[in-house]
Amino acid sequence: MLHWAKAQTGQIIYKPEKINLATIIKEVLQISSSIAKIKNITLNYIQSDAIEVYTDVNMLKIVLRNLISNAIKFTNPNGKIEVSAIQNQNHIEITVSDNGVGMNEETRNKLFKIDSTIITTGTAAEKGSGLGLILCKEFVEKQRGEIWVESKLGKGSDFKFTLPLN
Repeated sequence: MLHWAKAQTGQIIYKPEKINLATIIKEVLQISSSIAKIKNITLNYIQSDAIEVYTDVNMLKIVLRNLISNAIKFTNPNGKIEVSAIQNQNHIEITVSDNGVGMNEETRNKLFKIDSTIITTGTAAEKGSGLGLILCKEFVEKQRGEIWVESKLGKGSDFKFTLPLN
């Protein structure tokens, strides 16, 4: 909520720099591991070649933390979450994939929209407002990227976003 409020009032300034993507992903996974451990959820990073990306480190960390936190929230105990990155010609595509509860088309269509924020409950009664995904969308788009979800009810979700290489 604090990050979202700061973003709305222009207090978060976009400061891109060249970073090693693997280092940031591993750091965020490490921070998230204690929450995942409570539900006995495995966190994996499918490491690709060393990828450098020009991005705002703080915004990237906030996006990754939100997506991983949501994946943990909607994955049943003993589940699995994977983070991967694929470099394309002009951008990097990062995926946070879980084998959680998934969602139907109606729910997918409401995500990332401020006017249709939905209250949700995770697999261990965790509360959610949807504002984290709105913040993710703002931060990804501020960096000239895109964000979307692929999901099937009962099969899990893949949250994907892109960031330009330069």
